[in-house]
Amino acid sequence: MHTGLDMEEGKEGGTWLGISTRGKLAALTNYLQPRQDRDARGRGELVTHFLTTDMDSLSYLKKVSAEGHLYNGFNLIAADLSTEKGDVICYYGNRGEPEPVVLAPGTYGLSNALLETPWRKLCFGKQLFLEAVERSQALPKDVLIAELLDVLNNDEAQLPDPAIEDQGREYVQPFLSKYAAVCVRCPGYGTRTNTVILVDTDGHVTFTERSMLDKDPSCWETSTHEFKLQS
Repeated sequence: MHTGLDMEEGKEGGTWLGISTRGKLAALTNYLQPRQDRDARGRGELVTHFLTTDMDSLSYLKKVSAEGHLYNGFNLIAADLSTEKGDVICYYGNRGEPEPVVLAPGTYGLSNALLETPWRKLCFGKQLFLEAVERSQALPKDVLIAELLDVLNNDEAQLPDPAIEDQGREYVQPFLSKYAAVCVRCPGYGTRTNTVILVDTDGHVTFTERSMLDKDPSCWETSTHEFKLQS
């Protein structure tokens, strides 16, 4: 199982993104909201529980949706990847529709609002992603991964964006010019990890993670793990 670890105080040990050799993949984003409930359940457990459960993705998200009110705002993607049975990818956001949905094949963008909410930075990042994917047929895998990491590190502010201002209200205002970029860089807050997961038609997984060292924005380390899906 390959995941990133959440080291935020009080939430240690959870994760926001992971994939297992059984083909279970989960990804979590927080939903931007002005006020957080400090007594709410830790959201990082939502990913780790799915990666270790025997439940399929849709059943799991149905279970989570019944308890959605116990958490601060989040979005959760859960997927069962299989070379034999085909892939099933599902989505649930506890600030959106009450039931999870199975996603049709396609390209989706998810930030800190509901799935496909057209924040300008999301539309911009999605466009950069699609351009990289279009070029990918002609690229070696390591070059594609480098290009996708470049997409995730784009720090050009996409302003003005009334949708972010409206959702984040007074909370997001002081650092709006930084928050409105694909890659957020603020003192004490921002992007600490970039992850690219490639899965080919044979079930070969390449998991690449680029992580900030010692909270120093000038110091990063990249690691890659490769394995085959057992499903």
